[in-house]
Amino acid sequence: MLPWTTYEAMYDAALNQPEQFWLAAAQRVTWKQAPVTACRTREDGWHDWFPDATLNTCHNAVDRHVENGRGEQAALIWHSCAIKERQVVTYRELQGRVAGFAGGLRALGVGQGDRVLIAMPTMIETAIAMLACARIGAVHVVVFAGYAGPELARRIDDVGPKVIIIASCSFQGQTPIPSTPALNEALAKTAHRPQACVIVQREACPASLLPARDHDFLSLEQSAPAEPVTLRSEDPLYILHTSGTTGNAKGIVRDNGGHAVALALSMELIYGCKPGDTFFTTSDLGWVVGHSYGVYAPLLSGCTSVIVEGGASASAIRALCHEHDVKCLFTTPTQMRLMRQESRNLSGAILPTLARIFVAGEYADPTLLEWARSYFRKPVVNHWWQTETGWSITAHFFGLPEREPVSLMNDIGRPAPGFRTAIVPSMPGEQCGEIVLSLPLPPGCLAGVWKDGAIRVPTAYLDETGGHYRTFDEGMIEANRAVHMLGRSDDVIKVAGRRISGVQIEKIIATHPSVHACAVVAVPDALRGQRPVAYVVPDPTVERTLSAGEIIARVSKVLGRWIGLKEVRFVACLPTTVSGKITRQRLLVS
Repeated sequence: MLPWTTYEAMYDAALNQPEQFWLAAAQRVTWKQAPVTACRTREDGWHDWFPDATLNTCHNAVDRHVENGRGEQAALIWHSCAIKERQVVTYRELQGRVAGFAGGLRALGVGQGDRVLIAMPTMIETAIAMLACARIGAVHVVVFAGYAGPELARRIDDVGPKVIIIASCSFQGQTPIPSTPALNEALAKTAHRPQACVIVQREACPASLLPARDHDFLSLEQSAPAEPVTLRSEDPLYILHTSGTTGNAKGIVRDNGGHAVALALSMELIYGCKPGDTFFTTSDLGWVVGHSYGVYAPLLSGCTSVIVEGGASASAIRALCHEHDVKCLFTTPTQMRLMRQESRNLSGAILPTLARIFVAGEYADPTLLEWARSYFRKPVVNHWWQTETGWSITAHFFGLPEREPVSLMNDIGRPAPGFRTAIVPSMPGEQCGEIVLSLPLPPGCLAGVWKDGAIRVPTAYLDETGGHYRTFDEGMIEANRAVHMLGRSDDVIKVAGRRISGVQIEKIIATHPSVHACAVVAVPDALRGQRPVAYVVPDPTVERTLSAGEIIARVSKVLGRWIGLKEVRFVACLPTTVSGKITRQRLLVS
């Protein structure tokens, strides 16, 4: 049970007594050697969490729950929207399959510190491969299953994996897409050569195995089981590449001990979940949400995790929540918009066990949140985090007895423990600017970036003083610590010397009942420096014609004519990264 009743008491405890706070939080984890120190500065100037402690993440996520009597509880529930199949795996079954596959990896020569690249869709086998790596101290590198050969080749050369694991196919809709052609193309381009490749055979599109290279996943699962190895807290657990929205994709390194402590705390503090509860994330396991809240956080906390392959419809999500007594649903604004579009022909969802819904990945406008609250009749909230942080920078804290102020519900919340936010003003005297985080970052955040075969200090994220982490997001901070998001630093528009966030304009456009989605970008203007251009996706379920004049008038009425919005372009869809984030820079060259 959490020892605080209010947000302020919790946050102040982490701020004023960080060693005591995090050592207490660390008691949620089973250690081989318990920590006596919470945080230590490394020789390179970065920091390690619980540096004198040892543990195994896989043991914490799987074995200890079997030992504590949860062996017959469902650990993972998988549904495929592509092939209409499902699997339910108990903690005991998961333990056996993970231990066997870990033994198979070890037989292929994989050991502590070796990288294993996993390019698979969201499947039970994907989670098994991740946990098996954690079991033997290997470092897993999960990448999007749909990458073409050249992009996959870049990931392979970046991390130098000893083994690559793929499924024989992934799906676009219900169409199987063979995976081995992309793998073969990638390996023809790479300087690095893995020692072996492992393939999960799928009935829809089995692959031909190359005798000198390929191994069958299920056969390796039958290997002699491997026991969890003891690792230092600061040893790397995984490498995950960023989406590339702020430049070249970077390999973010996550440690074992700090990661386990932060995620276990977050399940109780932020999501209000306890052992035995069911947590459902719609994220692909290749993204940070899939890592943190599809696999590790629910399993570390003794919960049941529901994961899905492919895009789940509103009716499918509602059915899964009902069938599996889901307590928390975690999804994206993009998925929520698709649900809103489909649900116009559906009545509101009646889901007695669903307690709350969280959205992240990009900002969800208040209109979308209000629709979701009306449809699900549950609390629906934003929270803000990044691949680099691994869990919420700001959030709403449903584990605390104190109810969150209603005024915060449409914003991204207040800082989680250990995140110390500040604003670097864009111009003297302004209250808004880039949000920075004071170092050290709390546990669970990046332990460094992978570069040239080693873990490096993430200098690209540091400000000029070297004492702050740059989020590259702009916002405002109120006296009660509430953070208001204004958008990425490069999304801010400068009109005649005045600054306006594209997100502020998008919020207003999104309130129009005929708008499905929108994005606002800045273009050069000879007179005023810059001016906004709006890209709008009309709602296909609304019959009335949407005009540019309506959009312009709506924005001018709320923000004023000085904004200078004169151009509205109607499009069928907005460009996004493979993780679903809108890439506004691509609109500038369209």
